[in-house]
Amino acid sequence: MTTLPAILRTVGELRAATASWHLQGLTVGMIPTMGALHAGHLALVEEARRRTDRIVVTIFVNPAQFAPSEDFGAYPRTESSDVDKLAGLGVEAVFAPNAAEMYPAGYATTISLAGPALGLETEFRPHFFAGVATVVAKLLIAGFPDIAMFGEKDYQQLLVVRRMVADLRLPTEIVGLPTIREVDGLALSSRNAYLSAEERRNAVTLSATMRSVADEIRAGAPATEATMRGLEMLRAAGFKPDYLALRNAETLAEPQIVASEPLRLLAAAWLGTTRLIDNIAV
Repeated sequence: MTTLPAILRTVGELRAATASWHLQGLTVGMIPTMGALHAGHLALVEEARRRTDRIVVTIFVNPAQFAPSEDFGAYPRTESSDVDKLAGLGVEAVFAPNAAEMYPAGYATTISLAGPALGLETEFRPHFFAGVATVVAKLLIAGFPDIAMFGEKDYQQLLVVRRMVADLRLPTEIVGLPTIREVDGLALSSRNAYLSAEERRNAVTLSATMRSVADEIRAGAPATEATMRGLEMLRAAGFKPDYLALRNAETLAEPQIVASEPLRLLAAAWLGTTRLIDNIAV
């Protein structure tokens, strides 16, 4: 018989649970999410199970990372089905607080960022990483997991969280897992549910275009010319790109010597009313 995970609603409950596990000499893995769990999230859980003794998945649609014009109210909230999925993987606890628990009356603290948080996403969502970093720091301090799992699909976010954890010397290892994709190459995302049937068929153009640009760069084409061609391909396919950019894979700085640096190609583009992001190694 499948056992449902314990549902924790307060920071005190989370702290008590993880402290009890640590006192027993058990290691703890945390997977921070906003719910609407898909196979990508579940892959993070499975990897955490291989690495740790106990798992807590957090489900919190974080208002601090949404601008007033964004989809906070419409973001899918599927806690019951999420919990059922996690029960099938043997997750011990789900931390699912409300906004008042995470940001009580009078709350006035956010984390200020630089380094990998500058550029790309912040050109279009300047509020985003401060909201992400603040809530992730609060979750890590509340639970002090041994590891926390993040997907590489949100590559800039992964590097921002790693930099923050290193800078604040939080005792949690940040583990990135490669992007999980549909059979046709589309990166899994909770926001894919917003796509119409026609948009879903067209959405694969994003990853296909990125692979084409990456192949050109590997073959020696100038990065600026290759990415400009990629942007033209996306626009021709009906996308409205925010960016398609080649960056140093470790710092997200613009590459200086392309042939000798680890490289990442990152993209964000609108298809209808849905904003898709993706990245691949170059």
